[in-house]
Amino acid sequence: MSTVNQGHIELDAESIYKEFCAGIKPLIKPTTAIVGVISGGSWLVKRLVQDLELHCPVGSISSGLHRDDFAHRGLSDGGQTKLPFQVEGADILLIDDVLYTGRTIRAVLNELYDFGRPARVQLAVLVDRGGRELPIQSDFAAVRLSLTSGKKLTLEQDPQGHFKFSMESKSAT
Repeated sequence: MSTVNQGHIELDAESIYKEFCAGIKPLIKPTTAIVGVISGGSWLVKRLVQDLELHCPVGSISSGLHRDDFAHRGLSDGGQTKLPFQVEGADILLIDDVLYTGRTIRAVLNELYDFGRPARVQLAVLVDRGGRELPIQSDFAAVRLSLTSGKKLTLEQDPQGHFKFSMESKSAT
């Protein structure tokens, strides 16, 4: 799943994805709607629906309009929120790739509540890397690890739909 070489960690995204699939099965009920955070979470949802043969409402959600760093980041071109089901009273499983500070999830929850008040929202992530700035926790994480704040962990997807992680040092701003 992961290896350490000369102080660097290498994560096998496909192995972690398999753990993720197995771990979220108990969270998915017949009434669950699955929503992926754009972009990595949406990629995960697309594969989950196919690999687990899910027949439930599926959507995608953007954090762009509710970010507290909007002035610095601007609106990303990753996509718009699409929730083709009634949010009011829904049981929602929110999927994201990497949970770090909690700021993206806070923004996504604000966006979600613009569409109605769900009965319940659970969060499942591929990787929880620690370093929370807000009191947000996942209900399931396939991997939990600790990375320094100077590292950026990003999920990538190749044209065939396979996942891999890239890790780079953040540039100082």
